[in-house]
Amino acid sequence: MDEQNMLGKVNGRYTYRPRPTRVEGILRVNPRGFGFVEVEGREEDLYVRETNMGNALDGDLVEVALAAPTRGSGRREAEVLRVIERRRTQVVGTFQQLGRFAFVDPDDQRVTQDVYVPREDFNGAQDGDKVIVSIDRFDDRKASPEGRVLQVLGRADDPEIQVLALAMSFDVRAGFSEEVIREAEAIPDTIPAEEIERRLDLRHKRIFTIDPADAKDFDDAIHVERLDNGNFEVGVHIADVSHYVRPGTALDAEAYARGTSVYLVDRVIPMLPEKLSNGVCSLRPHEDKLAYSCIMEVSPRGSVKSYQIRETVIHSHHRFTYEEAQALIEGGHPDHPFAADVVQAARLARTLTRKRLREGAVDFDLPEIRVILDEAGRPVEIVRKERKEANRLIEEFMLLANRTVARHIGKRREAPLFIYRVHDRPDAEKIQTLAQYVRIFGYRLNLDNGNVTSQELNKLISHIKGNPEAYVIEDAALRAMSKAKYDHQNIGHYGLGFRYYTHFTSPIRRYPDLIAHRLLKRFARKKQTTSDKDALEAQCRHCSERERVATEAERESVKLKQVEFIRQHLGERFTGVVSGVTNFGVFVELEDVLVEGMVHVRDLDDDYYEYDERTYTLVGVDTGRTFRPGDRVEVQVVAADVETRKVDLVFVD
Repeated sequence: MDEQNMLGKVNGRYTYRPRPTRVEGILRVNPRGFGFVEVEGREEDLYVRETNMGNALDGDLVEVALAAPTRGSGRREAEVLRVIERRRTQVVGTFQQLGRFAFVDPDDQRVTQDVYVPREDFNGAQDGDKVIVSIDRFDDRKASPEGRVLQVLGRADDPEIQVLALAMSFDVRAGFSEEVIREAEAIPDTIPAEEIERRLDLRHKRIFTIDPADAKDFDDAIHVERLDNGNFEVGVHIADVSHYVRPGTALDAEAYARGTSVYLVDRVIPMLPEKLSNGVCSLRPHEDKLAYSCIMEVSPRGSVKSYQIRETVIHSHHRFTYEEAQALIEGGHPDHPFAADVVQAARLARTLTRKRLREGAVDFDLPEIRVILDEAGRPVEIVRKERKEANRLIEEFMLLANRTVARHIGKRREAPLFIYRVHDRPDAEKIQTLAQYVRIFGYRLNLDNGNVTSQELNKLISHIKGNPEAYVIEDAALRAMSKAKYDHQNIGHYGLGFRYYTHFTSPIRRYPDLIAHRLLKRFARKKQTTSDKDALEAQCRHCSERERVATEAERESVKLKQVEFIRQHLGERFTGVVSGVTNFGVFVELEDVLVEGMVHVRDLDDDYYEYDERTYTLVGVDTGRTFRPGDRVEVQVVAADVETRKVDLVFVD
């Protein structure tokens, strides 16, 4: 029901219900001062001017009053009336002493005020330290919040401290409490004989792992066997974390609070203590391990003919890095005892990829980067991550297991309560904007009733591959997509083209996978109930939010090192591609170092420029010179600010 049809039914009769003028939501502050309030069930966020924020901070739950809508404008404004729940209770920043008091300059640019600290609350902090400071009082937006130094992290110019502080500014939890460590250390390393006895014993299977070279938390292992009927037995074996991490423990509460491991540019902040993540649960080679296995019979065309989901005991017989597995796939070391297994797995993975794309999966392939650091944590090189066939092999097998597990639950006539990984169809308005955008480059995106099919998106992506504008178009298409999330209500996964999908394969580093394991076990033991629906709904929201936090922290930690790297090259010239154009500047991604910076309109002194929002183009009034996404340009680096993670460029004529 939209805002124009406010009818409610009471005692069988329809009555008029006034449209609400006050709503609750989460405030998200932009570093430039304004903000938006996210209201559950409302598609468009509410815009809040800085002068209308009251004493609210980024992340707070607030009550807002809706302003009268402006005729012809789709944006609805609001004013914060009160803070219902102060969710931003502390910040990370740089301690700046000014005599008998100090201010803490927050690292998170969304906290736009410095925090005042009186001398008696310095707690040992010195000028130039990175600290965690509380927010104890904030009554007036015209004055600073007041707080106390809770913890001194270290010197602000220490590269390791910079990354840690940045992560903690996004509410990433770093250390574990003594209670959590105690519970983890109490878990035995050996498996009791009675536990092995009650499980399906797969230790005789030719099971192996493929992971990054520096990985220690091995979530998954696989095996592939050709059957007498020409099909394949595919085993995807997942660390049985739910056997060790039990509800009601401090260990479980901490894992839930974190929601996910966080992979920063220079370290991993795990969801579980090292005793579990790298030890007891990790499917290390040549050790017996408890697993939760999805064992599937798969046809040569990639269809799952039958399956079983069982608690198992396994033994990984070999640990491959992606590079080692890739060498076998490419024909190197044919005498390796597992060469045939890896090659067969790769062939089947190719079939699964082709089948998935035929069925409607969207094949985004945006480049990922890796920042190489020296021993002191300083960036020395930036390279593109290579995503080779060995990577796709593991991805396809995990997708197959996740899909099979979700169908196992979701296809039942009365599907029990479960956690799904869902991805809604794109917003029609955003897709229409995307269609207009790609037309500028000479491409066509065919729409169906105002929206787009995954097949049409794939057609566009395949057409642009190899062209200079490929990156900016793929990035624009990805931004037009809805965000994947966790939900107890299954709506399918648009991006993958799956009707049923979940996350089952990474319980060491993702809490939703742990939830899925617990629910599957309850279902297998016929203990499934529907009384936990509200609790599961809250868990889904929490896990989706923690995933968003982790993604932001990971992305910003990489950006921090990118800016630190490019700062070493001030004054140098680079070739780049225009990645975006606005009325205040031109964004350029430098091709060799994969760093994005901006050429400000204020620095374009060769002409007077106007922005054409229909074509996303900056046009010189006198010269006719234009800048639009996809253009290759020459630029010079003139400034790089590590604190704000911004790079300033100028065009080189």
